[in-house]
Amino acid sequence: MNPVQLRQIIVKASRVRRKLRRLDFTKSVVPAAGIPLLLNKQGVGISVPCASRREVVANPVCDTLRERAPAFGREPSPKVVIAPSLLTWFEVLGYTVLLEPDIALGKYRIGRSSYKEVILHDRLDSALQKINPTKPPEAIAKAISQVTSTQSSDLLENNYRFHKLLTDGVEVEYLLNKEIVCDQVRLIDASNLLNNDWLVIHPLTVVEGSHAHCPDVVVFVNGLPLAVIVLIDPSYEQATFKAGKERIQAYLQEIPKLFYYNTLLVITCQNQARVGTLTSDWQEFLPWQTIDGEDFPAKGTTELEVLIQGIFDKRRFLEQVLHFIVFELNGTDISKKLLRRPFCTTPNPNKTFNE
Repeated sequence: MNPVQLRQIIVKASRVRRKLRRLDFTKSVVPAAGIPLLLNKQGVGISVPCASRREVVANPVCDTLRERAPAFGREPSPKVVIAPSLLTWFEVLGYTVLLEPDIALGKYRIGRSSYKEVILHDRLDSALQKINPTKPPEAIAKAISQVTSTQSSDLLENNYRFHKLLTDGVEVEYLLNKEIVCDQVRLIDASNLLNNDWLVIHPLTVVEGSHAHCPDVVVFVNGLPLAVIVLIDPSYEQATFKAGKERIQAYLQEIPKLFYYNTLLVITCQNQARVGTLTSDWQEFLPWQTIDGEDFPAKGTTELEVLIQGIFDKRRFLEQVLHFIVFELNGTDISKKLLRRPFCTTPNPNKTFNE
């Protein structure tokens, strides 16, 4: 890394730290226009409270719902302290990093009209127009309709269907000069990274049915929630990979719609990090061992830094999504695998975060 690149990274890291310091999390937040308040059983609006300046509650909405409407949600997760380096590295990699309190206050618009929506429609529409400049608006609209519609109530079936749309493109038909045209709309552009929209939101409130959760970090590409990162508090006595996977399992059961579009799951605790898929057992969540896929990182580089840079670098992330995720079908059973180069991961299933 040359001195100019080092200075650029330091400047970007400073911006994220200033952003985190500026936020006053001690005041409750009233959602902005376009994002309605949650309602309790009596129809009374419930605003989303924020945590203290240094902590983020994993499920702040669930805390409120549990107190005022016990039918909603389940036992809230323990408080977790977000590792500033996680958000810092995403911004260094060129992602836009937004904090949900800023969005709720109306400081930023993300194209989401309700907590029930998991796709950012405005960002998806804008990105698809940029990626497919020769396609008419009708084709873009039909592609979005296919992406947002579901043909099954099964999470893995929907995820498999979406993965094919993501990797192969969306087949659409539209009228042009009184003729029916069969065409394809691409959802991501691997050849020109600038055509894609890269966004990280921390945390993201999601409501589905009578359940509400706030996954700690959600990574969006072109308005699609392709990755979810769960943070575990190291002081929690059961701070293990298994506990992180159990929280993910609760999300899969109670807010499955968010995971129709998921490609990767990450569990982190301070500077430790593991990656897996929707069907990975907790033992199959493994660390990432290389940033560039060729050399091992320098001594002292943390697991978190290696995983974020090694997987979520824009070009590497799209390569991973397009070429290194496979589905194995066995009758009605679907298994999702993350193909790893032999030196990228080292199994250590019995290790806990506290070890």
